[in-house]
Formats: sequence, C-alpha cells, structure tokens
Amino acid sequence: MYIHLSQQDVRPLYQQIVDQVKVLIMDGTLSPGQDLPSIRQLAQQLLTSVITVRRAYDELEREGYIYTRPGLGTFVSNIADAKLEEMRQKQASELLWAAIQQCRILGLEDEEIETITQSLLDRLKEDRHDNRG
Repeated sequence: MYIHLSQQDVRPLYQQIVDQVKVLIMDGTLSPGQDLPSIRQLAQQLLTSVITVRRAYDELEREGYIYTRPGLGTFVSNIADAKLEEMRQKQASELLWAAIQQCRILGLEDEEIETITQSLLDRLKEDRHDNRG
C-alpha cells in the first residue's frame, strides 16, 4: 500500500492518510478482506506518529471503509456496490467543494469556475479520445 504524506499539503497528516486509503479502496487497489499494515508498521513506513495513523484508522473504521479484529489486524471492509458508489459520490463532492472554495479564495466568480471546469472536462475527453486511437 503506497501512501505519500506531504508537509506542504494543507490537510492534516491523518486526513491525507484517510483520503488516500479511501481512494485505494474505491478504485479497487485494496480489495475487500485485504489486510492493512498495523498502525505501528504504517507509522514507521510513513515516518509519522502512531497517534496520527491510529486517528486515520479510527476515522476509516467509523466511516465503514475498514474494520479491526483484535489480535488479527485491520482489514478492508466488504462494501456493497451501491454503498461504494455512494461513497465515491460523497468523496467526489467533497473534493469538488474544496476546489470550488479555493477558487473563490482566489477571487474567481462562479462563471469563471464553470468555464475552467468545462475546459478541464473537455480536455479530459480529448485525452481519452487520443489515447484510444
């Protein structure tokens, strides 16, 4: 499991862990039932504190992404497809909300944000089309 923590990221370290593990689960990189590194192991890998990783794991468990079996470890939850889609939609909404807020901080108006968003979506479509042919 690859997770990258950045001191330049405005999000707390535990939140960076949470967000990246969610993506790994939602995109299928981490499968249902797959075991996760122990809190200590992950803290060592990421060169962060056990408290940071514990907080991330606690939040992921509270949200239903993972579960812990005392003495056995921590595992990826078996999430129904409909629930997984709901989680994807929620995560996407949160990401877009944060991006829109940052655009507002930069002083952009709604129309400018919409234009930029549409331009990026168009570019993505072109990239997909170019990669097929």
